[in-house]
Amino acid sequence: MEWFSSFWATYSTLTLSLGTNVLLALSIYLTLSCGLLSVANAAFMALGAYSAAVLTLRAEVPLWIGVCAGAILAGVTALLIGRPTLRLSGVYLAMATLAFGEVVRIVILNAEQLTGGALGLNGIPQSTAWYDVALAVGLTLYVFLRLAHSHVGRTMAAIAQDETATELMGIDIRAYKLFAFVVGAGVAALAGALNAHFTFFISPNEYGFDRGVEILAMGVLGGTGSPWGAVIGAVLITLLPELLRGLGDYRPLLNGIVLIVVILYSPKGVWDLFAASRRRTKTVLAEPDSRTLTR
Repeated sequence: MEWFSSFWATYSTLTLSLGTNVLLALSIYLTLSCGLLSVANAAFMALGAYSAAVLTLRAEVPLWIGVCAGAILAGVTALLIGRPTLRLSGVYLAMATLAFGEVVRIVILNAEQLTGGALGLNGIPQSTAWYDVALAVGLTLYVFLRLAHSHVGRTMAAIAQDETATELMGIDIRAYKLFAFVVGAGVAALAGALNAHFTFFISPNEYGFDRGVEILAMGVLGGTGSPWGAVIGAVLITLLPELLRGLGDYRPLLNGIVLIVVILYSPKGVWDLFAASRRRTKTVLAEPDSRTLTR
């Protein structure tokens, strides 16, 4: 397996980053599929990364104990802030979650003895292996696919399409929104904890506004029609800069053009293009051959 060793030595960081980005895209997919425009996932990622890193670095706990602790902390935090915050919607919810992200970043900056402050946290054990990320992605994707085809998933889709009509049917939409918000926070924290344990170093600037917008872009680009859309969005956002690396200074420009074209021609995301193509193929196959009818 010499070729694999050579590949892994060159692209291990990119591969692990791709896996954690898929988790982040799945976390924002869940909130978007319920009609929630939230940019707090970068803050939840920071909570997971820092809490897990502090536990493994200071208390020397095993990786997965730190990861689970980070996910639980993010979930509890989302539960506490979600009850008052999710009364808002649209751009007001986005502004509230953006403010929460800034609060988390400022707290990390000021807790210098625990988090390293502006200098960041260095020397984190590099204990994340490829199978850790693969297991996390596989389990999360499986659960979300099952959820999307369940009663809960269909109810969340109905809330996103028409919140008022869904509520008039007697459905507690606030409970579903809170569920999506809390689970999404836990998955984002899971991604942050795994990411911190293969990058060796983390700093508050990694989890600011830019990261929140990047996570949101993954969900919007891929589409909310299926969890597979989140996977596609994460792959595009992660690999596109690498594929365009040879263009030098023109890379950001072409990167932006590609994203704009995709959004213009497929407002519901890339997954909608695949779904529409599959529907057309099924329609063509279902139509009887005119020559057969003539005979």
